[in-house]
Amino acid sequence: MSRIAVVPGSFDPVTLGHLDVIERAAAIFDEVHVVVVHNPGKTAMLPIAQRVALIEQAVADRALPQSILVTGWSVGLLVDYCTDVGASVLVKGVRSQVDVAYETPMAIVNRDLADVETVFMLPDPAHAHVSSSLVRQVAALGGDVAPYVPRAVAEFLQADQAE
Repeated sequence: MSRIAVVPGSFDPVTLGHLDVIERAAAIFDEVHVVVVHNPGKTAMLPIAQRVALIEQAVADRALPQSILVTGWSVGLLVDYCTDVGASVLVKGVRSQVDVAYETPMAIVNRDLADVETVFMLPDPAHAHVSSSLVRQVAALGGDVAPYVPRAVAEFLQADQAE
């Protein structure tokens, strides 16, 4: 029986910290689904399809395992997706106690709703200070985001700023 994990997030845009968590999850689980979800509490910079494409490119560029599947999910509960694909674990990157406090109630509800456990993964310290919202701010003001995001994302954001 294959152990399937889901790494969900808005990934708007995907950062090197996200990729670090995805790569380490792929080393632990047989199959990893990176699921780009709509967060109703945030206004997205990029449409879900664009985020999926950028993550797929970043995964390919880093030659990460083929056991990583990238998709979008915007209808229903995330645990419904987990049930549909047979995943029993969600993997969440947490950078601080604030992230843990935010994620804990969702982890408990996900376990109650569908018996899906949540694993919190600490980031590589080199990426612990970077968030997608910080990247969006730097990019919007014309700053260099290359140290914080995969090459495909930096190139996309740079091309978008040039237009």
